[in-house]
Amino acid sequence: MSRVRLLVGTRKGAFILTSDGRRRTWSISEPHFPGWEIYHLKGSPADPNRIYASQTSGWFGQQIQRSQDGGRTWSPVNNQFLYAGSPGAHQSHDGTTQPWQFKRIWRLEPSLTDPESVFAGAEDAGLFQTTDGGLHWTEISGLRDSETGPCWQPGGGGLCLHTILLHPTDPERIVVAISAAGAFRTDDAGKTWKPINKGLYSKYLPDPAAEIGHCVHHIAMHPRRPNTLFMQKHWDVMRSDDAGEHWTEVSGNLPTDFGFVIDVHAHQPETIYVVPIKSDSEHFPLDGKLQVFRSRSGGNEWEPLTKGLPQQHCYVNVLRDAMS
Repeated sequence: MSRVRLLVGTRKGAFILTSDGRRRTWSISEPHFPGWEIYHLKGSPADPNRIYASQTSGWFGQQIQRSQDGGRTWSPVNNQFLYAGSPGAHQSHDGTTQPWQFKRIWRLEPSLTDPESVFAGAEDAGLFQTTDGGLHWTEISGLRDSETGPCWQPGGGGLCLHTILLHPTDPERIVVAISAAGAFRTDDAGKTWKPINKGLYSKYLPDPAAEIGHCVHHIAMHPRRPNTLFMQKHWDVMRSDDAGEHWTEVSGNLPTDFGFVIDVHAHQPETIYVVPIKSDSEHFPLDGKLQVFRSRSGGNEWEPLTKGLPQQHCYVNVLRDAMS
C-alpha cells in the first residue's frame, strides 16, 4: 500500500507526518528547527528524500535548509544570496518610492525533474533559482526589472512572492503571484514577464480593473490541465482557461468569497476547494463554523464540507499553503 507524507510548517518549527494509504493513524516527527517560523517546506517531485525548508526568525534572520534523507538530517544551503541586496525600487503604501529589500523566503518550488534545481519566492517580490542544490543562487531579475515593478505595493503580509507554478511539460513557462501586485507569466524561462490580470477587479484600487496592483492570495493548477488556473483573490474566486490571459469570477453561491487558500483535487481537475473567511478585517469563518467548500464543476456551484470540523466557537484562519 502506498504511503503518505505530510510536511507541516508552523511558527514553532517543522513537522513530518506519515501514514499508509488509509490515513487512519499518523506518526509525527519531533519538531525540526524548534523555535523557528517555517514559511515553507517542499519535497522534490524527482527525489522524495530531498526536502527544502525555509526558516525565519526575528533574532537570526532567514535561512534555507536542505535534507537528502527525507528529513532525518538537515544542512543549510549557501544562504549568502539572501543578503546580497538588489537594485531598483517599488512603491510603498503611502505612494513613496522605496528600495527593494530582502526579508524572507515565502515559497520553495523544486523542479519537476531535477532535485538540484529549486525556485525561491522572496519578499520583496524576488524570484531566485539554484541549479546545484543551493550552493549557488541567481535572481531571475527580469521579474523585478519589468516595467511594472516600480508600481508594485505590499499587501497586508508584505510584498511577497508566494506562488510559483511550473508548467509540467514546458520548462520555459512559469506563473507567479505577488501580493499585492498580481499574477505574472514568463514563456521564456524568466527573461521577460507579462502581467496576467485581465478580468480581475479590486474595488480598493483607484482603477479597479488596473493591469497590476491586485492582491492575489493563491493560485492553483492541475498538472493535466496547465492552462486552467484557479485563483483565490483578496475578494473573489477566479478561473482562467487560457493560462491567465483572461479571468472570470466563479465565486457562485459561496457565503463569502474572501479567503487565502485554493486547491485542486489530485485526480479530478474540475474539483476545487476553498475555505471562506468572514472578511478582510475579520479572519475567521462565518458564525464560528469551519467549512471547506467544494466545487465539482470548476467553480460557481459550491457545497460545504463540515464532517469532522468544529461547527461552533471556531475562530481560526486557514492560510494560503495550509491545504493539500
